[in-house]
Amino acid sequence: MKSFFRQYAAVILSMIFWALSFVWFKIANKAYGPITIIFIRLCIAVLFLSAYLLITKGFVKVEQGDKKYFFFLAFFEPFTYFLGESFGLTYVSSTVGSVIISTIPVFVLLFAWIIYRERLKTINYVGAIISFIGVLIFISNPNGTISINTKGLLLLLLAVVSAVSYGMVLHKLAHKYNPVFIVNLQNAVGALLFLPLFLIFDLRHFLATGFVAESFSVIVLLALFASGGAFVLFAYSVKSLGISKANVFSNLIPVFTAFFAFLLLNEKPTFQNILGMIIVITGLFLSQRGNGTKAYEKEIELTGRSA
Repeated sequence: MKSFFRQYAAVILSMIFWALSFVWFKIANKAYGPITIIFIRLCIAVLFLSAYLLITKGFVKVEQGDKKYFFFLAFFEPFTYFLGESFGLTYVSSTVGSVIISTIPVFVLLFAWIIYRERLKTINYVGAIISFIGVLIFISNPNGTISINTKGLLLLLLAVVSAVSYGMVLHKLAHKYNPVFIVNLQNAVGALLFLPLFLIFDLRHFLATGFVAESFSVIVLLALFASGGAFVLFAYSVKSLGISKANVFSNLIPVFTAFFAFLLLNEKPTFQNILGMIIVITGLFLSQRGNGTKAYEKEIELTGRSA
């Protein structure tokens, strides 16, 4: 019974931490720019995950032929993924951002079918279509016009495309290396990619702003809980429950985000937002139901979660 409780507590906590990441970013963004938030978050996350890997003896040597794949992993996620997601969240609410990002598994499945000819069932296509309809309802006004900021939407779509590209590259590595090791290494390379941007564009503003307790503390929370703890908890739940069962819980992230955004940011969803969210989540469940893409389970598990 205790083991059963731990398994589900771990997966639910990981989803709560990932949901809070959208809210925490909005709080951090009050004082610091997106690049500063990303860079500091990645550095702290690398220290946390490296400590975890040292304790668990999870460090391994990367094969020479795989080094290029790790670079491309880091380029797509966290580099371009974080650029799209973080700058996108400066233009839209945390709930809108989480709903759009939640569609990543659908795109991963579709691109796996297009590129690798991985067969899907009819219910998976139906689920994907339902999810897209739900997103349109979520971001539309009652009169049918789109209410989301265009720039924010395009940036979030960049994050989605980056995550899909990441998933395709990850196919080369997911069955050879520990998932925590993969995320830690790509975050380390990602931090190096962000360093020049931080020095050129954000360092002066960061020094002028100084230490702002509220914003800096949530960056630490982002690193420890969203980039670190959540992934370790999810990896544990995957080992206990299996990838498919654990992955279904990720569909609840927009719900948790909306709840915490209401509590912490006073973002009040409309009836149409709630309806759209329900439709999106329903479509996500259907798109992953018995999809038969066992070769891509690990890719879906990791994609969009190194954040």
